[in-house]
Amino acid sequence: MVYFSGLVGLLLILTAEARIGNSSESSFCTESRECLLYDLVCKNDDYEVRHYDSVKWVSTEEECYFMDKATYTAFGRLFKYITGSNEAGVNIDMTAPVTVKIEEKKKMWASSVFTISFLLPSDHQMTPPQPIDDKVYFTETPDMNVYVRSYGGWMMSLTSGVNSMLLKRQLDKVQATYNKDYHYAVGYDSPMKILNRHNEVWYMVEGEPVCPTSS
Repeated sequence: MVYFSGLVGLLLILTAEARIGNSSESSFCTESRECLLYDLVCKNDDYEVRHYDSVKWVSTEEECYFMDKATYTAFGRLFKYITGSNEAGVNIDMTAPVTVKIEEKKKMWASSVFTISFLLPSDHQMTPPQPIDDKVYFTETPDMNVYVRSYGGWMMSLTSGVNSMLLKRQLDKVQATYNKDYHYAVGYDSPMKILNRHNEVWYMVEGEPVCPTSS
């Protein structure tokens, strides 16, 4: 019985780590050692449906009118955490992607709370070092299906907003059900990378995903 429990525990750990894998397994994770991996459910030119396993992130919030300013401030806070500003004083590898959880605005000129998150690498998924900054905390995304639209260039308030609108339009066209309270802006590249940049918009699937057919 003890052997069986230990085996189950080992399998759970391996499962948790399996979905954060070598970046060579992804065509758009080019600057980090590890990347968030997924199972592709279906896709076409308009959007794709992915399945992600539950994983842990280190996160922080910033209230602002524009994503760009919020991301700049929050990124610096999280970067300090992974470069030693934690209780263990250890450096933690940067991973991809970086996500920005964005509230769907009810009023045009209202501020929003942006939640910026770094994916914790596989060797820190179970017991990450505690943050020193009380604005930095851990979050966990559930096992989930996600509607995804990809685009190139730079992830900014304007480009993210346009692509989230285009994805919503396509989802509404096929009568897909999804969480309309928030979405994610997702970036895979550092500011130093100029060409072949990759960004995404995510909406969380509710109910059964609607797989796209060719337009």
